[in-house]
Amino acid sequence: MDDVASPCIKVCTIDPTGQWCLGCGRTLDEISGWLCADRAQRLEILVELPDRLIRLNQKLAD
Repeated sequence: MDDVASPCIKVCTIDPTGQWCLGCGRTLDEISGWLCADRAQRLEILVELPDRLIRLNQKLAD
């Protein structure tokens, strides 16, 4: 499972709504479950992150 690296960029701050990390875009559940997640689960999360971060940045800019 080490072949799918964590998206963590060491900016571990949760957005004001408590949904996503401002650094990587993951939820608290995804962050805490990363080590136990299988390859497919990790890839599924990674696919969602770019759109999440775009939406999050748009929210914060409003």
